[in-house]
Amino acid sequence: MLATAAAAVLAPTLALLAGCGRKPPQQSALPAGATVLVLGDSLTSGVGTTPEAAYPALLQQRTGWQVVNAGVSGNTSAQGRERLGPLLAQHKPALVIVGLGGNDFLRRVSTAETREHLRAIVQASRDADAQVLLVAVPAPSLLAAAGHLQDHALYAELADALQVPLHAKGWSEVLSDERLRADAIHANSAGHTRFAEGLEQTLRRVGWWR
Repeated sequence: MLATAAAAVLAPTLALLAGCGRKPPQQSALPAGATVLVLGDSLTSGVGTTPEAAYPALLQQRTGWQVVNAGVSGNTSAQGRERLGPLLAQHKPALVIVGLGGNDFLRRVSTAETREHLRAIVQASRDADAQVLLVAVPAPSLLAAAGHLQDHALYAELADALQVPLHAKGWSEVLSDERLRADAIHANSAGHTRFAEGLEQTLRRVGWWR
């Protein structure tokens, strides 16, 4: 009975500790001049605006980092995974920002397949001694057609499982606002500015930018 009572007392504490364990640790600030690789698709490359107004360029202006825009329009998570190795070898980034999956959803790639490609991208980046930030992408839904976007659930699940920071709701909020869209699925210059502002808050919260 005593063992049962002790277990009942300890259970909430253990659950709390387990929850704390799932939170990614605070990161060290990246110095000016650090190389940051942004691996993505058209939302990263800047379709809907100009390369100079796309969020990777805005991030470089504001942080002083050397930000490499490795966004390719139309890329799936599988294609981003294929491109990653040479990019890591060439640029040797301190941080990789991963924003892929939107084209997977449009092409009805299975969630399991997208998750596996994103997991492999995170692992390859870590193996190259880079830290990783995962960017959530909106899920296709009936609400999306009405301009009410929500992040696809796989991003929070994957970030939790792999212990990597997540930039949540960035694109969902931008692309839900018609004033910030160039078309149904791409942001305009104002949208990229808004996204960059939110991304900066996440980078500060995590500790990479101070």
